[in-house]
Amino acid sequence: MTGDKLIEVKNLKKYYNKGSLHALDDVSVNINKGDVMVVIGPSGSGKSTLLRSLNLLEVPTEGSIWFHGVDITKKKYKDETGAVVKVNIDTHREKMGMVFQHFNLFPHKTILDNMILAPMKVKKMSKQDATEKAMSLLKRVGLEDRADAYPIQLSGGQKQRIAIVRALMMDPEVMLFDEPTSALDPEMVGEVLEVMKELATEGMTMVVVTHEMGFAREVGNRVVFMADGKILEEAAPEKLFDHPCHPRLQDFLSKVL
Repeated sequence: MTGDKLIEVKNLKKYYNKGSLHALDDVSVNINKGDVMVVIGPSGSGKSTLLRSLNLLEVPTEGSIWFHGVDITKKKYKDETGAVVKVNIDTHREKMGMVFQHFNLFPHKTILDNMILAPMKVKKMSKQDATEKAMSLLKRVGLEDRADAYPIQLSGGQKQRIAIVRALMMDPEVMLFDEPTSALDPEMVGEVLEVMKELATEGMTMVVVTHEMGFAREVGNRVVFMADGKILEEAAPEKLFDHPCHPRLQDFLSKVL
């Protein structure tokens, strides 16, 4: 069930090449607690730029991103007492788990070490507590027997499942997925989508950039269609897929469905 507004994106613009390339062109969208917002569109439409802007991996040219009532694109803000507070982007990033196309696991560390590193370093969790939590999450995705393995010994699907539970080690409030299955062999896609579906049913707020239309239709409660750096249509999945309004969306769906 979706609820309170968690992230508010207002008039976001991202320009490259001295303004000649508009990766994001005045994008505004809200993400509510419990939303599974799926972003679809052709390559080069601005989907990943939007996703990566949410935790400032991409710094916008203009516009604002509000997270818990704080504009994280600013260096400082005034709190309710009027005191000036510095924006600590790392604190906000801790609350946003990120899963990329490529798994970004440290190749020289075991799976368990990959998982416990950030919580011990950033959250000051004890090694014992971090290990217990990691083993519980590995069990959840059926990979507890791979804790002492190295990334090179795992399949792509296994690595991506590890990348997801590694992000969950930080207890994020929202999970950002940037085409998490696009680098996988087709037979491994299902095992990763299954973990994501489970997260969605548990109420995790998720923003997912994907080409998996079946996932968008089945799991998303909102689907956003982007092209040319703009949001051209946004609706519940059944409306967007069955009754697309924008000609660009109609054309896109005719090619991918």
